[in-house]
Amino acid sequence: VFPGVYKAQFFDPERLSVLRGYMANVADADIPLRPPYGISLNRGGAMLDERSEGYLAAPSFQNFYRRLMNRYMRPVSRLLFPDIVGYDSQTFGFSIQWQPDTDTSLRTHTDASSVTLNINLNLPGEEFSGSGVRFFDRRTNAVAELSFAPGTALIHHGSVPHESMPITQGERSNFVLWLY
Repeated sequence: VFPGVYKAQFFDPERLSVLRGYMANVADADIPLRPPYGISLNRGGAMLDERSEGYLAAPSFQNFYRRLMNRYMRPVSRLLFPDIVGYDSQTFGFSIQWQPDTDTSLRTHTDASSVTLNINLNLPGEEFSGSGVRFFDRRTNAVAELSFAPGTALIHHGSVPHESMPITQGERSNFVLWLY
């Protein structure tokens, strides 16, 4: 959909309620979780990877997370970005929730990853406006703002400059997963 950026349906939107319900139960349980490093968009968010202090350590979730990374993200990343093979042995993941009047933007940056997978966890009918992800092509100076529907993912090299635009209405929930 943009140089170095792909978009695909990743989760079945009709089944996202199971995952979102689980994450809501975690948030409601007041389990002390560490918010994503240096990211203010952490209300309802959690570190997902076991190498992160304060991660979501529930064994069933960790099994799900490892399968997600090993059976899907790593093979798809290697297919789309063969140059990352050998630079994809480590994982990192977190969840975030965008809210209007609180999350004004996530300025232009690159990720410390080989590949980033950003998955929209909104349920069908959970409408939001704004909050698109703007990508920049260093070679051509082209800019594209992409949005994604429930269960849809954007996958890109971590080196692709991008920023998240302000959300103006509703909320957007995401998993952000890295290989490095």
